[in-house]
Amino acid sequence: MNIGSFQIDQPLVLAPMAGVTDLPFRQLCRELGAGLAVSEMVTADSRLWHTRKSRLRLDHSDEAAPISVQIAGSDPEQMAEAARLNADHGAQIIDINMGCPAKKVCNKAAGSALLQDEALVARILESVVNAVNLPVTLKIRTGWSPEQRNGVAIARLAEACGIQALAVHGRTRACKFQGEAEYDTIKQIKEAVSIPVLANGDITSGEQAAKVMAYTGADGIMIGRAAQGNPWIFREITEFLATGRVQTQVTTTERRDTLVGHIRALYAFYDDFMGVRIARKHVGWYLQAQPGQHNLRQQFNRLDTPDEQLQLIHQYFDELADTQEKTVAA
Repeated sequence: MNIGSFQIDQPLVLAPMAGVTDLPFRQLCRELGAGLAVSEMVTADSRLWHTRKSRLRLDHSDEAAPISVQIAGSDPEQMAEAARLNADHGAQIIDINMGCPAKKVCNKAAGSALLQDEALVARILESVVNAVNLPVTLKIRTGWSPEQRNGVAIARLAEACGIQALAVHGRTRACKFQGEAEYDTIKQIKEAVSIPVLANGDITSGEQAAKVMAYTGADGIMIGRAAQGNPWIFREITEFLATGRVQTQVTTTERRDTLVGHIRALYAFYDDFMGVRIARKHVGWYLQAQPGQHNLRQQFNRLDTPDEQLQLIHQYFDELADTQEKTVAA
């Protein structure tokens, strides 16, 4: 799959998720098979970039190319300026957010709220595409509501404006994350445009990814919530698409080592104080299906230092290994 001049070797993309797809998580997902990892959403209002949170979102130190940065806003000129500034900060692909259903985004007429106004969509896309000499991509939903499912019209408009790839979440803005994603509209969008189309929504396994790609004809898959606590999903999908089965299972040792490496990277990136707090949600995701996870999470969330957190994680996995050995011996 090509996005502009960039060849994406694995057609698997980590979706931009605020508070999740920071630099440590993007690097981890790339190591485990994601061909592209999109940054957390950056507001188009550069006056707000002085905060520490925004500065960290603009940090692409040692990040593997291509570096894709998502911007969000509703003013064409502001979006264009945000694209230029992000290019100056190292962005190599600019992604436009017209898919987020969050109230705090939609209440500002940004994200998926823009799908109601196709004329404004066109002005934003043209402004951003003309502002930078970089590929510009777009993330959308299938429409504003089930009654106003205009994803095909938006896709055609995007291609005409120079958008180089399109990610489509299989729900409308009104659906938020409720119900099941539908792929019929994604199939129709793929048939309507010639640019690469990524299917997104409820894809949680290699088998599901293969089915969705076969049904929609999509060029690739975008993974969001299914990667939280499970960065190995990119490896799983890669193996299933290549062989029709999952060859490599996640061992207890690998789960521990990956988790420890991830939270150590969080401490280094954010500092100990913030890293400890951000680690709490990731540990919850990593261990949500593991035995005894409820008690572990309660203990973990009360800890305030990296050493305490790491000690508890190692203790948990040591006890888990002992239990597994006793079960096998019995």
